[in-house]
Amino acid sequence: MRGRTLENAIIILDEAQNATKMQMKMFLTRLGFNSKMIVTGDITQIDLPRKSDSGLVDAYYRLKNIKGVKFIEFDSRDVMRHPLLFEIIKRYEEDNEN
Repeated sequence: MRGRTLENAIIILDEAQNATKMQMKMFLTRLGFNSKMIVTGDITQIDLPRKSDSGLVDAYYRLKNIKGVKFIEFDSRDVMRHPLLFEIIKRYEEDNEN
């Protein structure tokens, strides 16, 4: 991706919680005119050796107050799979609170 500018495009980066800070910077700086970027990820599922290396977490704190950058956060109430999954997620979240 180095050296590219993505114009007139919709660009999606999925599983961004596993992108490093440098990979996230490289991705975001490819944004060209008349384009939109959508970055998705779940910070509870970071697989990097150190969770603090996540480019998604870094981008959230670094970019959250920039006009034109939006963050949408979901929680267990947004789960649209099996109804039992809501209860399972709730139990795991209780562990994280203690």
